[in-house]
Amino acid sequence: MNPRHLQETALRYFQEVARCGSISQAASNLHVATSAISRQISGLEENLGMALFERHARGMSLTAAGELLLAHARRSALDAERTLHDIAALQGLQTGLIRIASSEGLAAQLLPQSIAQFRQKHQGIRFQLDVLPPHKITMQLLSGQIDIGIKFTQTAEKDIKTLFRRDAPVMALAVPGHPVTRTERISLKSLLAHPLALPGPDTTVRQMMDVACSAQNLSLDPVFSSNHMQSLHQFALSGAGVTVSALLSARHLIEQGLLQASFIHERGLLNRQIEVQALAGRRLPSIVRRFLDELLPELEIDPQALPK
Repeated sequence: MNPRHLQETALRYFQEVARCGSISQAASNLHVATSAISRQISGLEENLGMALFERHARGMSLTAAGELLLAHARRSALDAERTLHDIAALQGLQTGLIRIASSEGLAAQLLPQSIAQFRQKHQGIRFQLDVLPPHKITMQLLSGQIDIGIKFTQTAEKDIKTLFRRDAPVMALAVPGHPVTRTERISLKSLLAHPLALPGPDTTVRQMMDVACSAQNLSLDPVFSSNHMQSLHQFALSGAGVTVSALLSARHLIEQGLLQASFIHERGLLNRQIEVQALAGRRLPSIVRRFLDELLPELEIDPQALPK
């Protein structure tokens, strides 16, 4: 059964109009008549006693009441999906799709390994993993496009529930024997004396580096920038310079003795967490909760336990 069969037609039509901002476009997407959608929207507005949309010459936008109903409709759709997953689990049908969005550094090795291990025991489960900037992970959670989001963050977010949180300070990474790794902590000014490889401006690492440098009137001029974490690690592995990331993003390289990590002695760069997030008010399907039971211990990392 499709989860939409457990959701009222009016709400499904309402969500599609809210998504595309047009009754005619919604009708085309849903393959129904525009009059059917207009009738359902009018019925909702009549029952609620409030307008759900503001009508404009070039489309429609949600009113405050419409925003509230949209949040309810999204949760209703997700609850319907969870119910079907849980019923399938009761029937012994270990099938389903787990949708994840994460920061790029976690998608290179940690998540694929966790997914592979989980599927050894639950071979009917499929996974979708999208690599996105932090703000887009939040957007996908709020829209119900993913089940869980895993990202680095500094602040709490509205309508987002935190399932796991752990400190994830920004670390300097270089090959063993590099001057940066000879001490447990290095100052930001000392770090900038070396060729530096940094991620793009839409990552929390880069934003924190920019703020920290600005506060000290330091010039941040990386010799290499990339939105691909593995490329940054490879730059450091070559011995050509230093990169920065969370320990989780480079744990496999550190455990193999290929890279070493040092804390950057700057308060702003120590104040960051990794979070596993879900939509507030949503009860996750049982198979997603089972996956989290296995994933969360993998996100625990003690810097003191890693090779020096």
